[in-house]
Amino acid sequence: MPPRRDGDFVMEVDSDSDISLPDGPLEAVKDKGKGKTKGKPSVARKEDKGKGKAKDTQAYTWEASYTRSWETVQEDEAGSLQTSVEELMARGRRRRLLAPAGAIRRTIIRHLILLLDLSSAMMDRDMRPTRFDLTLQYAREFIAEWFDQNPLGQIGVVGMRAGVGERIGELSGNPQDVLKCIADRHKLEPTGEPSLQNAIEMARSSMSHLPTHSSREILIIFGSLTTCDPGNVHDTLDECVKNKIRISVVALAAEMKICRDLCDKTGGQFGVAMNEGHFKDLLFELIPPPAQRAISRAAGAGAANHAADLMMMGFPIRVPDASPPSLCVCHSELKSQGFLCPRCLAKVCDVPTDCDICGLMIVSSPHLARSYHHLFPVKPYAAVPNLEDIPNAAPGCHACARPFATTASNTSGEGMSPVGRYRCPDCSEDFCSDCDVFVHDVVHCCPGCGK
Repeated sequence: MPPRRDGDFVMEVDSDSDISLPDGPLEAVKDKGKGKTKGKPSVARKEDKGKGKAKDTQAYTWEASYTRSWETVQEDEAGSLQTSVEELMARGRRRRLLAPAGAIRRTIIRHLILLLDLSSAMMDRDMRPTRFDLTLQYAREFIAEWFDQNPLGQIGVVGMRAGVGERIGELSGNPQDVLKCIADRHKLEPTGEPSLQNAIEMARSSMSHLPTHSSREILIIFGSLTTCDPGNVHDTLDECVKNKIRISVVALAAEMKICRDLCDKTGGQFGVAMNEGHFKDLLFELIPPPAQRAISRAAGAGAANHAADLMMMGFPIRVPDASPPSLCVCHSELKSQGFLCPRCLAKVCDVPTDCDICGLMIVSSPHLARSYHHLFPVKPYAAVPNLEDIPNAAPGCHACARPFATTASNTSGEGMSPVGRYRCPDCSEDFCSDCDVFVHDVVHCCPGCGK
């Protein structure tokens, strides 16, 4: 044996023991002192002699999500993905069948304040690329979809960082204005600690002037585990309950008692995002207007009379594009396009909005009609089990005219039709599976009966 020199690494091994190296590439280990990367072999630990050697099956963090994605879709015996697609469609149909099909009391004129956590905790990389970047991306998608489903609503943005609340965007019914206020990433750079109390107080003051017929909602995207409040946050919670403000929280780290109390006492929703997909699902579940609590008709004589309040709206007159430019009352700029208020004939740029001169709410008839689909949802179509009990069945879909299959498939999903037909309970017209999804999720109106 050659003589030992200083700096040599010597390891003594008994004759009865063995060391095995696992197959595969070496694990990369970062040297913090020099900033270099060097290889480090992983050594399998020997367990009991009768049980064999332990095998490391834990995947890297960056591999886990991709592994989950392709495990959810499985091929059948013939190598087709049709079975997995039908299972996903059946899951959506079950959700629609369980949803209430009758008229639901909802508020179609909504006012939402989006509270973004801009603390240093949002720079964590447990969600790629960071919590902050992913939140901004999902917030833009949420705002666009929210205005598409709630054209009569308004959204404001408030940030919380460095222990204070910061107003990023005022309440606006124009989605482009709301998206513009969160477009510059550098102005929203996370720093410091968040303050739930300061941010909620700022959001509450922004909605203090709203009428009683509109809803007041606060959506908090919270990624920290601490809150730096100047006073008792429970006093702020009591004021929100008194002002009928509904608070919903989407937590990115873990559940906090105060966040749970904010949602439970105000009637909002609370959820903890487990991964990127679950984060987006929790956000998009808050897009439909929340259902109002039912009021008992058998209330005593001392109960308050909850009569329906009438509100005044105006349908504007569109200004032709070739008209001479004139000043708008919203931006004080010369523009050719716009809309005229039916009461005072003031010119505004976009609708829906409130007239700055007379205060009339100006809406267009398509916006009002699109908001009503939340109150009267389309009834779920019934799956046709077979063609033997249906005389004179239509050869093609009533919406897209695509011909139906003449033979039954081996579809076994709950709520799925083996012949690919779905019938409207009102007009008795048959639709294909694609049109069934499109009608209930996009159009919100049956092409056969218009309901």
